[in-house]
Parts: sequence; C-alpha cells; structure tokens
Amino acid sequence: MAARVPEPRAFWPLLTCVCTALLCLCQALGGRAAAAAAEGEEEEGAAEAGSVPLLKGSALLLLGCLLARCCGAAGGGPRPGGGWGPSAARRGALEGFHARQLRLSPHVLGHSKAHVGRVVAELVRAAKAQGLQPGPMALSLRGDFVRVGSAYEQHKVRSPDCFDVLVPLRLPPRLKPEPGRAAGPAPSGAFVCGLRAPAGAGWPRRYRPFVEGFCAEPQGRCLLSSALVLRWFQGHLQRCLGAVRYRLQERCRISLAACPGRPPTLHIRPCSDYVCCHISMAVRLIPAIPLGDALYLTALPPDVPPAGPAHEALWGLNASRHEQRLLAWLKEQAPASSCHLKCLQLLKGLRDLRGQGLEEPFCSQWGRVLSSYVLKTALFSLMLHGPLEAWDEQFLVERLEDLVMYLRDCLRKQTLMHFFLGNTSLPEAVALPRFLKEAAPVNLLAAFDGPTLDLAAFQLLYTWSQAPHLIRTYSRARYLRPAPAACRHGAEARQELLGE
Repeated sequence: MAARVPEPRAFWPLLTCVCTALLCLCQALGGRAAAAAAEGEEEEGAAEAGSVPLLKGSALLLLGCLLARCCGAAGGGPRPGGGWGPSAARRGALEGFHARQLRLSPHVLGHSKAHVGRVVAELVRAAKAQGLQPGPMALSLRGDFVRVGSAYEQHKVRSPDCFDVLVPLRLPPRLKPEPGRAAGPAPSGAFVCGLRAPAGAGWPRRYRPFVEGFCAEPQGRCLLSSALVLRWFQGHLQRCLGAVRYRLQERCRISLAACPGRPPTLHIRPCSDYVCCHISMAVRLIPAIPLGDALYLTALPPDVPPAGPAHEALWGLNASRHEQRLLAWLKEQAPASSCHLKCLQLLKGLRDLRGQGLEEPFCSQWGRVLSSYVLKTALFSLMLHGPLEAWDEQFLVERLEDLVMYLRDCLRKQTLMHFFLGNTSLPEAVALPRFLKEAAPVNLLAAFDGPTLDLAAFQLLYTWSQAPHLIRTYSRARYLRPAPAACRHGAEARQELLGE
C-alpha cells in the first residue's frame, strides 16, 4: 500500500510554538536596545541597535524555512527522495497486491504438495501393479512420476489447488524420435516430434500387438499415436482407481475426470478429520514418453492445428526438469533477496487483472500470447542479459518494468525464441543434453499474427502504466483467502516434504 501522507493539522502545534518563541526573541532584543539608548550608552547602544534588524531578519528567514518544510511534509507536493512520489506509490500497490492476492501460504502449499505426492504415488503404484506386464506386447507405466509446473517452481499464484504431474511410460525399444514441425502452426510455435517404429521386417512382426494397438501410419510411416496412447492411459487409470479409492478413503475422496483428447484430471477432496487445509485439489496426470536426459514427449492439445491423423502422430517436447534446474542455478547466483520470482508472479497477476476488462475474441488471445510459459521464457532471457545483482528486492519496480519493456519489444518484433532449443548463449554451468543443443530454434510467437501481437504489446504497456488503478478496480474480496489454521499434522507434513 502507498504510504499515508500526514495531515496538515498535525503540524499546527509545532508552528505555534516556533512563532511564539521567535516573537519573544524579537521583543527581548528590541527592549534591550531601547534600555541601552536611555542610559546614555550612545556608541554601544547604536551598535546593538544596528544589530537588531539583522537578528530580526534571520529570525524571519528561519521561520519561513520551517513553514516551507512543514507545508511540504503536510502534503504540499512530492520531494525528491521524500518517499511520497509515484514510484513509491506504485511499489506500495504492487507489494500489497502480491501479499493479499498472489502470494501463497508456504504452509498450505507445502501441505498440498505433500498430499498430492502421496495420492499420486498410490495411484501410479496400483496402475503399475494391476496393468499389463512389461514386454513386447504391451504399453506400461514406468512406476514413477515427475512433478512439474509453477507449483513446484515457487512462482504459482493465488491458490495451491492445481498441479501438473508427468507419468512416464515404458515403451518397446528402438522407437526413434523424428524432430520436425507440423504442416500448420504448432502450439505457440512449440517443438513437435514423432516416434517412428523401425522399418525392418523383424520389428513389426515381433511387436505386432503394440503396432496394431498404438501406432498410426500417416503418409505411409509407422508412428506412435499420441491419441491412442492417451486413450489407453485414461482407461487404465480409471480401472485402477477403485483399489486406490478404497485404501485412501480415510484420508480423502478421489475421482478421475477424462476429457477426450486431453490428459485426465485427478480430483482430490481431503477429509475434514485428516487435513487441516481443506482445499480440493486438481492434479493433471500427463502421460510422458522418456527421451533420456530428463526430456519427455507429451501429447499436443486437441485444439491445435493441423487436425487429423497427422496431428495425432505428433508429440510436444517437455523440458520442465531443465527449467527447474535453471531456476535453481539462478537462485544460487542471484542475491539472497532476489525478486525475480516475485516479478514473474506480479506480471502473471497483472495479466489476469487486465484480462477481466478485455472482450472476446482478444481476451482469449491475450491469455495465450502472454502464457505463463512465455512470461517465464522472457524472464530467463532478461536475467542472463545483465548482472544478477541488479535483481535485489530493492529494485523490484525497476526490474518489473524492464521485464515489461523486454516483452513489449519481443511482441513488436514478433519474436521470442525458445530458451533451450538451439540456444548457444547459455552459461557453461547450465548443462543441456545434446538433443536440445542440436535442435532447430523455435519462435514461441510464431502462431500469432502481427495485429494480434501489436495489440498485445499496446495492452501490456497500458497494463503497466495503469497497474495501481487496475489493482484497485479489478481486485475483489473473493480472491482473498483466510489465513490457514495451525496444522495438526505438521510433523508428518514436514517429514514428507523432506522426503521429496
């Protein structure tokens, strides 16, 4: 919040005392000069009488300075370095917005993460045990899961109720990745890849059930179909849900929601007598194909062109683990009080506030152009352009403005390159697998036309210039969450967090 300006009436007692003291001083000096002249001390009296106007003038000058200072402090206008200027008001509004509506309670987030990890581990373990046995005929779960997304990167905003988890699958050997691009625009210019089965006569004959169940043949090539794999994954988890629900019935109630063409979502509703933070959680379970070196392939969203059989045979690259490693490296190199994650949270919060005042169809495009992944990529690029010491907490407003201007320039140039794919300017300490280094660069803004990006750049500048006004206008009490109660299972939650 902006600092409160003192009221003018608070300075009237001080001004009254100062004026009274000065008047008494002037009267005393005038009386002393008159007495000296009456006693006949002509020379000395004349000298002292001549000094009286000088003393009176100095007293009046002092009184004027005090009046000017008091009036300025009482709201007569901003003073350089006085702390009441526009920059201080903007910082106060941003800090209040972050504290009240964006920042998550570490207690609630930690408890939610531990609960999600426990439930997902049970489900994956049951799916691996009750599923088809690994072998040449079947697709199976590898038996582990990978936590990804903003909740595990410390920049999630508002509520810890949504989580993303990669569930690695086990495939027959010798499936070869084929990097390439879709015939039309990919999702935000994303890297796409196919998994091709060996062309020899022996492999298709030996793995015929797998080929017939999970492969497609667009343009005469035998490729692993993401749509068929996702359909099997949804059904397999649904079949295993009964056993998990029975084992966890005292802790929570769980259900699985499957939408065609999208990863299934696990809904967790904790029981009131088990979890102190009664927050229903949604966990998106994403089937992932391991490529090695902490890289995974995941299915593309169904609403991304091109549609049809060719689209179903494409996979998107997921490098979340390398993003987490980069964030950990930046945290080590930056000051202990670095504000880079707070800047990312604030920018996501301002983006959401501005979206409430936009109309369709641009409202949907606004969220896609300034997606969380685009904002995070811009933050990565900007942080490596300058000294990391400049990201200290005291420079929050300056760094956030730099991030806004950097994004504005990227939108005007219609170019924001993927941070890892084909990037040759990464620090040596950030080790990348060969697959990423040799990949072709990808422009994350390639899917959007020029007018859309120009309008997004204009709205971004407007959002930043009117940030305090937007915070006052679109912030509502429904976003505020009460402080969590003391945890009755604090020791258990801490143990699970340490186990992660």
